[in-house]
Amino acid sequence: MDRPDVSESAAGRWTNAGDYVAAMARKRTARSKRERKTGRTQPESPRFGLSTLPYIALITVLAVLTIAIAIAAFPGSQPLPRQPQLASAHEQGVAQKGWLEKAEREFHQ
Repeated sequence: MDRPDVSESAAGRWTNAGDYVAAMARKRTARSKRERKTGRTQPESPRFGLSTLPYIALITVLAVLTIAIAIAAFPGSQPLPRQPQLASAHEQGVAQKGWLEKAEREFHQ
């Protein structure tokens, strides 16, 4: 098979770094000549309404949202939880006689 290697170009291999650097320099020179003819297409300084204003507006909206969430989540604006009322004035940790049987009857009804 006399097919040339696919990775090899017709102009030869780029094995020398100087060939690569020279080609890059030619491209840059051609690009700079092209740009000088057409002139500058971008404004000299960025416009405030297109560059800075959207970010200031976004930061302001996020700050207002943060403050609103902090005020809504403040515990003082919520009702106090109810305190559990004790059913009887018995001593804590002591159960009345027959409480287990009564609970079992209520459970199985």
